[in-house]
Amino acid sequence: MATSPMVDGFRVVEQNDDFVLVDKASGFAMHKDTGAAGLVMQISEALGVDALFPVHRLDKMTSGLLLLARHAQAASILSRQFQEGQVEKFYLALSDMKPRKKQGLIKGDLEKARRGSWKLCKSHINPALTQFYSSSAEAGLRVFLLRPRTGKTHQIRVAMKSISAPIIGDHRYHAAERAELADRGYLHAYVLCFDWRGERKQYCCRPREGELFLRETVQQQIAVWSDPVALGWPLI
Repeated sequence: MATSPMVDGFRVVEQNDDFVLVDKASGFAMHKDTGAAGLVMQISEALGVDALFPVHRLDKMTSGLLLLARHAQAASILSRQFQEGQVEKFYLALSDMKPRKKQGLIKGDLEKARRGSWKLCKSHINPALTQFYSSSAEAGLRVFLLRPRTGKTHQIRVAMKSISAPIIGDHRYHAAERAELADRGYLHAYVLCFDWRGERKQYCCRPREGELFLRETVQQQIAVWSDPVALGWPLI
């Protein structure tokens, strides 16, 4: 399906009577941020709709697929699917550091750390679960395909740090001197799958911004993962 051009931080991927799916740009907060109107409000005004209901969220640094319900009933149904783990989500990330392991499962409870950050713990009372594959694109640059099986705050960003591969451009979890050099945070909501009105919906949105995401070596690896749903993800 053709998408609209990127305008004011987003492009429309699909719009119908029940929901709007957009490709969010990196660097835009979903809600009001430092005096500026949030992206949800900007989308609502740009599309001329009275209200939009976020059913999940993306961090300011994260680009990619963002789903917004157009009415309360759709919001209730879609929110429940996210909460109950019925929505398949896949993300792309880049790191400039060597991970402790190249693929597998990252599992542990998340606890609040200092100044709004989170940390991964060894306990498994209510753990965050993140599966991943990775591949070297070139020296000093590794591409990650991540499948979060839970929906915790900063889950993927903390998971990446926990395997010694923080995301490039992540000012919270990467070394400050490295993060400052990046043109964006390199985390992207790549694929979204959910059931709607008796039909399985699957959307794929490749990253369109960021010098490193657009490198040929990275694009080649993303092409290998063109259908992440079909990969051999083990049962948890």
